Amino acid sequence: MYKSDIEIAQSVEMKNITEIADTAGIEQKYLEQYGNYKAKIDLSLMKESDRKEGKLILVTAITPTPAGEGKTTTTIGVADGLRKIGKNAVVAMREPSLGPVFGIKGGAAGGGYAQVVPMEDINLHFTGDFHAIGAANNLLAAMLDNHIYQGNALNIDPRRITWKRCVDMNDRQLRFVTDGLGGRVNGVPREDGYDITVASEIMAVLCLATSITDLKERLSRLIVGYTYDEKPVTAGDLKASGAMAALLKDAIKPNLVQTLEGTPALVHGGPFANIAHGCNSVIATKMAMKLGEYAITEAGFGADLGAEKFLDIKCRYAGLTPSAVVIVATVRALKMHGGVAKADLGEENLEALEKGIPNLLRHVSAIKNVYKLPSVVAVNRFPTDTDAEIDLIISKCKELGVNVRLSTVWADGGNGGIEVAKEVVRLCEEEQGDFTYSYELDDTIENKIEAIVKKIYGGDGVIFDANASKQLAQIKSLGFDKLPVCMAKTQYSFSDDATKLGAPENFKVTVRNLKIAAGAGFIVALTGNIMTMPGLPKSPAAERIDVDENGVISGLF
Repeated sequence: MYKSDIEIAQSVEMKNITEIADTAGIEQKYLEQYGNYKAKIDLSLMKESDRKEGKLILVTAITPTPAGEGKTTTTIGVADGLRKIGKNAVVAMREPSLGPVFGIKGGAAGGGYAQVVPMEDINLHFTGDFHAIGAANNLLAAMLDNHIYQGNALNIDPRRITWKRCVDMNDRQLRFVTDGLGGRVNGVPREDGYDITVASEIMAVLCLATSITDLKERLSRLIVGYTYDEKPVTAGDLKASGAMAALLKDAIKPNLVQTLEGTPALVHGGPFANIAHGCNSVIATKMAMKLGEYAITEAGFGADLGAEKFLDIKCRYAGLTPSAVVIVATVRALKMHGGVAKADLGEENLEALEKGIPNLLRHVSAIKNVYKLPSVVAVNRFPTDTDAEIDLIISKCKELGVNVRLSTVWADGGNGGIEVAKEVVRLCEEEQGDFTYSYELDDTIENKIEAIVKKIYGGDGVIFDANASKQLAQIKSLGFDKLPVCMAKTQYSFSDDATKLGAPENFKVTVRNLKIAAGAGFIVALTGNIMTMPGLPKSPAAERIDVDENGVISGLF
């Protein structure tokens, strides 16, 4: 009988966070402790350290199944594997949202014997970063509605407010609300709605900011709505950015924790990967590169979403160049792409497995041929995988010239990541990438989106519906058309249709909405039916979570 993730995490004796700081070479003066096993790192470390930056390794994946494919687990296990072979590795990864933790997906602190701990804290309130982001978001909403109530000097059109309140919980009841009811003294009635906190633009802003000053400048550029004559109104216009930054002054500092094997891990920020750019903070990534010889980081969902945004948005803004990319593949995801129902993924099916391999090849091709980066496929083994299935993937990859290694980090921790770790080191030392973006910023928005659809997704082109076409013209007139593009689409397909699995062909992507994220610094192109406020499933994970008299949590994952 396998232990649950939380049972494994609770069975390992954690080191005091000061020991982990020593391992990472962080002096005590930069450490702000949150108890014995968590700490924040002061940003002055970046200015005062003269250490040379280490190599950046991106972990991405094939198109995932609804249950997730162990990308975080692989990120952690490969970092532990690098330490096993004598390399100084530091992990930089995203913080989990409470919504998925209590919903379907569960936690996001890794799994099996490749986890970051304390996993209960990381998956729940952690150091309060998401609460601070929610407070800053809702302060701006309160100041916006108060401005209208107090006379509306900025001439804001209440029907054209784009800023929503947020809460870090899956709560479909809040998607559409009418507020300001109850008579004149209780506000101005209007239609409104809530996003989940990780979908707030403030989350994207925090994760792309490089300092408090940069954070304040980005916050002031946030567009909250439009005037009656269609001019944008910003947080700066409402004089809100200083107070918002004050709420975020600690949240901007990266959080230091540890893997089960004592590898230093920076867990910081977590924008949704199908709505925003899906990467941990620039500050945490750069700090990991400062502290480690190898900084191992991840981007959300498949390479078509997370890696594309990591490379085209985050790397572009932060001046980062990855030295190598690890692409996580699983037997069960490939079988699903080969036509197997989710309920039957545990059964051996070599025919379906082979049918699913084109999905993997398209992700590999994007990394190799579009971004021109060295890569290795890590086949992340699950307990239900058979030897025949694992052998088939590896032999097919080799036959097709795809660099591949087996990863057993879920069961074996760092020892199971040694083969991938060795290949990562070889790629960094022997292979020279020629990092290229998938589009140039000075191109038109239409051409940028088309480049992503054709080069990364394998589609034929883009359709802009009437609403999006009107928004295109407005974006150009306001001078925002030279920003990068952040595609909001389903994570379950290369296309904008979640039912098109595998490597679909002869499809076009329809853009139905374009939104200016002026604070984050990108244009969001919404396709398909993307929810910024998820709902809970029929049987949410929350039903199985409990805590005993001694404060020990169970059922978290």
